[in-house]
Order: sequence, then C-alpha cells, then structure tokens
Amino acid sequence: MRILNDVRGATAIEYGLIAALISMAAIIAFQMLGLSLVDTLGTLTNAMRGV
Repeated sequence: MRILNDVRGATAIEYGLIAALISMAAIIAFQMLGLSLVDTLGTLTNAMRGV
C-alpha cells in the first residue's frame, strides 16, 4: 500500500519533462539568435570596412 501512495517517482518524471522542454526551447532560441547574430556581426564588419 505504501508503494501505491509514493509519488516521488512521478514528481521526478515531471521535473525531467519540464527540464527537457526548457532545454529544447533554449536550444531553438539559441539557434535562431545565433543565425541573426551572425548576420548582425557581418553587417557591422562590413560597415567598419567601408563596404
């Protein structure tokens, strides 16, 4: 009966799912930011060169 009332495993799984979703969102955001950051730095470099 004690095993059926133990919710520690479910809580650990929930925290794992939350961490996975947050890390997925962070990876997507960093990839999108990285692409725009490359464009921005390229534009800045060209402006400094006078191109």
